[in-house]
Amino acid sequence: MTSLLKALIFDVDGTLADTERDGHRPAFNAAFADAGLDWHWDVARYGQLLRVTGGKERIATFLAEEQIQLDPTVDRDRFIADLHRAKTRHYVALLEQGAIPLRPGVLRLLREARNAGVRLAIATTTTPENVRVLLEYAGEPRLGDWFEVIAAGDVVPHKKPAPDIFTLALSELGLDAADCLAVEDSDNGVRSAQAAGLRSILVTVNAYTQDQDFGAAPLIVNHLGDPGQPARALAGELGNRSLVDLTVLDRLHRAAWSSA
Repeated sequence: MTSLLKALIFDVDGTLADTERDGHRPAFNAAFADAGLDWHWDVARYGQLLRVTGGKERIATFLAEEQIQLDPTVDRDRFIADLHRAKTRHYVALLEQGAIPLRPGVLRLLREARNAGVRLAIATTTTPENVRVLLEYAGEPRLGDWFEVIAAGDVVPHKKPAPDIFTLALSELGLDAADCLAVEDSDNGVRSAQAAGLRSILVTVNAYTQDQDFGAAPLIVNHLGDPGQPARALAGELGNRSLVDLTVLDRLHRAAWSSA
C-alpha cells in the first residue's frame, strides 16, 4: 500500500539533539558571567524555565520571577537581546566542538526517510544559526541540505505552543497537515503541532520532558533507537519493532487519520 506520509517535521532542541541541559544552559551561564551578572541557572532551575519557549523569553521570565530590577537607564529589550546573542555565541562554540551529538536513531531515521523520498523539515523556536551549526557538526556531511524547509527562530509572531511555526513549515512545504508527521519532545511542541492541525505526532522524551503531559499524542518513546540500542514505547505501540522506523511512523500516521 502506498504511504500517505509525505513529510516529517522535526523540532530541534531535545528532539534532534539533547541540547538543553549541557548546551543551552551552560551557554546562558557563560553569557551571564560575561555580562558581570551573578546569575546561575542550575539543572533544576533551567528545567523550570523550559516551560517557556524561546531563549529571550526565558530571560524575561527569570527577571520577572526573581523580581530583578534593571537600572532605569537600561533598555530592557536590548539588554535581553544582547544577553541572548552572547549566549548564542557560546552555544555555537559548543556545537563546533562536537560536544552535542544527535540523539540515538535520529541520523538513521533521517537517512531512511531521505532514501524513501519522504521530505524533511524543521519547525523550531531556536535560532536559524543554532540549527545550521548543529547540523553542520552532527557528523554527516551536508546534513542541513537534507531538510527542504527550516522554519526557525523569530520568523513567526508567536512561539510554541502557538501553531505559527508549524503552520509556516506546512506552508513552505506546500503540504496539508494530513500529509505530515511531527516529531517533538515537549508538551509545548505537541500543543503547537496539534493546533496547526497535525494529528500524527511522535514524542521522543528526554530528562527534562519525560514527566510532561502530552495529551493525546499517539506514540511516546524514550528515543528513536539504533541497532543495539532499542527504543522503548512509553505510550502507544511499536508493534514488533525495536526501532522507530518508517514502518512504525506510517502505521502511526494512518491510524491518526483513519477517522478523518
